[in-house]
Amino acid sequence: MSSKRTLLVGFWPLAVAAALSGCATSWTVDSNVTSFSRPPGATAPATYRFERLPSQQAEEATQLELEAMAEMAMARVGLTRNDAAPRYAATITARVSAQVSPWPDPWMYPGWGPYGRPYGPYGYRGWYGGWYGPPYGAYYNPWYLREVSVVLRELPGNQVVYETRASNDGPYNANAPVFGAMFQAAMQGYPNPPAGVRRVDVVIPPKTTETAQAAPSAVPAAVPQATP
Repeated sequence: MSSKRTLLVGFWPLAVAAALSGCATSWTVDSNVTSFSRPPGATAPATYRFERLPSQQAEEATQLELEAMAEMAMARVGLTRNDAAPRYAATITARVSAQVSPWPDPWMYPGWGPYGRPYGPYGYRGWYGGWYGPPYGAYYNPWYLREVSVVLRELPGNQVVYETRASNDGPYNANAPVFGAMFQAAMQGYPNPPAGVRRVDVVIPPKTTETAQAAPSAVPAAVPQATP
């Protein structure tokens, strides 16, 4: 029994390290995506500009990286950034939180199991400011919740014509490649998305996390695959 517990304790750190190392094989970011289109609906090809919320204007460096990721995803579906002559105004958001893993080990850290601290099976919750947020704290094996959104408003009337959101949870702590893949998933199906929640998988090449540390805006990703 003790050897089995040791194996379980070491599994997630080893799996995450392998997935995020430069020599790792490709890994898949699976997102739950929900999209809405309001008549007359969005079109492609089309132009847009980014529009920032007041809170985003205060974090310009972070927002520039985020917009670069979204811009790549939007270009894949025929949307071209043109600040001088945009048809749409695009508002993008991204957020992340950390919590205790759904599979914490009660033997390694007593009190985190079903008889310990009153965290419940999913532990601490709380969205942090920005998309990086402050340090996550000393979780032994944290679990990350992420969400991105894109809202398009037709100019000059500012009527919302398209809204899409993607959510993901998992053990990976590399924000840049995960957010890049999630924006790509969120734009899958544009401008005529299917109804309801759908799962979209995006495969991240093995070198992505290595290059993302130096240039977070350059996040390549494979063509997304949607699963009803």
